[in-house]
Amino acid sequence: METNTRKQRRGKKKSRRVLKILLLLTTLVLFVVLGGATYLYVKAMGAEKEFHETLDRGEKSELRTEAVDVGKHNFSVLLLGDDARPGEDHARTDAMLVATFNRTDRSIILTSIPRDSYVEIVGRGTQDKINHANAFGGIDMTVATVENFLEIPIDYYATVKFDGFKDIVDALDGVDVDVKYTFDFTEGGKTLNFTEGPTELDGEHALAYTRERKSANSGGDFGRGQRQAQVMAAIIDKAASFKSIDNFGRVFDSLGNTLRTDLTFANLVALHGYAGSISDIEQVQLEGEPFRGTDGVSYVRVDETSLANIQNQLKEHLGLQQSSTAAPQ
Repeated sequence: METNTRKQRRGKKKSRRVLKILLLLTTLVLFVVLGGATYLYVKAMGAEKEFHETLDRGEKSELRTEAVDVGKHNFSVLLLGDDARPGEDHARTDAMLVATFNRTDRSIILTSIPRDSYVEIVGRGTQDKINHANAFGGIDMTVATVENFLEIPIDYYATVKFDGFKDIVDALDGVDVDVKYTFDFTEGGKTLNFTEGPTELDGEHALAYTRERKSANSGGDFGRGQRQAQVMAAIIDKAASFKSIDNFGRVFDSLGNTLRTDLTFANLVALHGYAGSISDIEQVQLEGEPFRGTDGVSYVRVDETSLANIQNQLKEHLGLQQSSTAAPQ
């Protein structure tokens, strides 16, 4: 059984890899805003048309009396890591986190939800692993399920497809990664070779590196999370040092295949006001115990006290009224 300390470390690894791709996006947006680059502005607006996808419910959570403004109110964002392969519209989410933002002190609380949490799947009338909601009913069912579980409004969402690593890395002409161990990765009849030590990876190799989990040294899902974080950090480092407008333009082009969110270009500009808090995020992790259901499947039963404490903490952070609906603050 995992210790609480190990669970917290694992949650932090998942949170960083999802947040970093959003930070990459806001870095590119800031480059456009401050640099006044017309070419990149056009690219950015074109990318928004590709990655912007509203929820069926519209712009407002049913738990809100009115829609929130990222620049003026406290708000929440559901962050999802999606490891869907080509041709899969709805896949089980690999990472599930809720980020709450408080405008007064510019603070961020990041809550990691165990992907095997046994919860009510809203709209399906059954209980199952929370990460199955996306496979059952897409992002709308996922948002509704998380809202019901945490008892807070989810104002926005962002889904990052790890498959998009390939296009972003190629747009940056490769990234430098310290490969942890030597192994071969085989998929679709093709084998890629990796040698331990500092290596420049192209998009194909970077994606394979994040997916590797079959060799003896892989560390399973936990090890895969560490490698995904490695590649995301390498992407951030490369993007921060790049000066080529052409390369930034190609990164914007690739985002349409990587990111799905209902955050707009204007929202992302406003989100940069929290950039100074990225390194000082408060991390919280729902606790629970694994159990095997009557169907023979392994689940996590979330501890009720842990859940209640985090629900109250997030409500306070969002400044919510003690009622079933709340106006943004």
